[in-house]
Amino acid sequence: MITEKIKSAPNGIFFIVVLLTTQALFAIGLVQGIKNHSGLFVVSFLLFSILNFISWFGFFMVHPNEGKVLQLFGRYVGTCKEAGLRWANPFYSKQGISLKIRNFESGKLKVNDHRGNPIEIGAVVVWKVIDSAEASFQVDDYEDFVAIQSEAALRTLATDYPYDSHADDEIALRSHSVEISEALKIEVQNRLEKAGVQVIEARISHLAYAPEIANAMLRRQQAEAIISARKKIVEGAVSMVEMALAQLAEKQIVNLDEERKAAMVSNLLVVLCSDDSAQPVINAGSIY
Repeated sequence: MITEKIKSAPNGIFFIVVLLTTQALFAIGLVQGIKNHSGLFVVSFLLFSILNFISWFGFFMVHPNEGKVLQLFGRYVGTCKEAGLRWANPFYSKQGISLKIRNFESGKLKVNDHRGNPIEIGAVVVWKVIDSAEASFQVDDYEDFVAIQSEAALRTLATDYPYDSHADDEIALRSHSVEISEALKIEVQNRLEKAGVQVIEARISHLAYAPEIANAMLRRQQAEAIISARKKIVEGAVSMVEMALAQLAEKQIVNLDEERKAAMVSNLLVVLCSDDSAQPVINAGSIY
């Protein structure tokens, strides 16, 4: 497995001065050799001039947050990350790798959740390359690799969790965004680690039931909301009736037998649990 090695490259400005100076010296030496009719000097300075010319192809530019992967005849030499004009062996091949933070947004994927309900889900993955050698040599195209593996991880996540939770301790896609984002980040990172990629953040960007069941699921959610609200109303009404009976008995305002208590409880529950306002009825006779 090829891992990144940092390769230091000399400053390009310095080598420009060096090559210009040696080129001028070689030109002077070549002229002097021609004047002195010295074939050995002419050939020597001519060869040095050719080498000097080839050396000009060793310059390359490294931008901020970029790495240049250097190879010599197919062998990995190292990665230069020092920004600016640099010089290296002119026979090195130089491939630029961006080290900037990038986003990938998946399309809307149609998958089944943990309960088998068809849903639509999408995600945003924030990533960057941290190992230029692995990104260059371990996978064919690291950007395409990030896209495919991120969508595969999203599909796996969707099948591991339900859309909605039916229990208080159940993690669901819709209600536990923090836990789901962390699980998605871990799943994507495990798949992209071999490509030298670090996942900075992963989160759900789109989540909905599939159109064919959306209306049915909406009615179910409405029913669950109504049941939950009714449960709270009944709990509150029973508590108020209990409090009313206790205070009547404590203050001895009126003594009620079991039948009248039952009637009073029934009336109070109707008043407290009814959707409409109660209409008062004045009893002008005896309570018996």
